[in-house]
Amino acid sequence: MSKPNYTGIYHMVSQEHFEEYLAALDVNYALRKVVCILKPSKHIEHDVNTGKMKIKTVTTFKNFDMDFTLGQEFTEDLGPVDGRKCQTTVNWDGDKLICVQRGEKEGRGWTHWLEGNLLHLVSKQGELTVFRKV
Repeated sequence: MSKPNYTGIYHMVSQEHFEEYLAALDVNYALRKVVCILKPSKHIEHDVNTGKMKIKTVTTFKNFDMDFTLGQEFTEDLGPVDGRKCQTTVNWDGDKLICVQRGEKEGRGWTHWLEGNLLHLVSKQGELTVFRKV
């Protein structure tokens, strides 16, 4: 079975339970309020032959970059998000991307999947964000 190519630019169209997700990560109140009004876009470069991916989350406040190879653990600097570092692995589960983050905050991670021109993102804490490909 061939894996989907996630390459594209996606703009957020909806978000549920995001503030609760940030609170579970111990993000301070003021930063949670600012982050919850942002409308991020995701710029994804995905080389299906090598498994290399770059995911750039772009906002008017801060940008966040992930650069990795599927199936290989890497040190992720979450400084722009919550000041932490963790060991991260992103891999396939069928046609979904599953991210497992190990560090000082347990239970972190997310799942991405495509449905037509929509990119879905669900965190392990239950936050759901949907992006539309442009």
